[in-house]
Amino acid sequence: MFSKSKINEPGPKADETKPAVADKGAPVPAPKPQMPPQSEFKASAPKAKPPASVLSSDLHVTGNLKTTGDIQVEGTIEGDIRAHLLTVGEGATVKGEVIADDVVVNGRVVGRVRGLKVRLTSTARVEGDIIHKTIAIESGAHFEGSVQRQDDPLNAGGKGAIPTAAPKPAAS
Repeated sequence: MFSKSKINEPGPKADETKPAVADKGAPVPAPKPQMPPQSEFKASAPKAKPPASVLSSDLHVTGNLKTTGDIQVEGTIEGDIRAHLLTVGEGATVKGEVIADDVVVNGRVVGRVRGLKVRLTSTARVEGDIIHKTIAIESGAHFEGSVQRQDDPLNAGGKGAIPTAAPKPAAS
């Protein structure tokens, strides 16, 4: 009876490489999709974030650690640590300065802590100054030192930095 008109439907135009109408009974081949040249392909998915580096409980490190990634300390570190996210485990000890965007202390830190976000859990034990943008101290945490808020706590020489004592001239 009635059939839908194909005049207004989107599809290949009559003047393209393949004819729009085929013999009766023969199927009309679908147009091949055109692929862009290889140079036009871009990575669509961002690279997966690597997992945190875990320093196990039987590991004792003497020296400084620096990474743009995440570190989870379960052992003992004698040195400074700089990372994106630093997690100090319950049985871990860090003796040195800690600098990270996010610092979570479950264990012991002896030294200065600098972080945009600093969190001391109920099992934390910190002996040193904390310089932060935001801080959370859970009930039960042990803390000895001073706390100072700064807009840029990661920059040691920034505005509001803790002044260091100037060296005294030698007596003659």
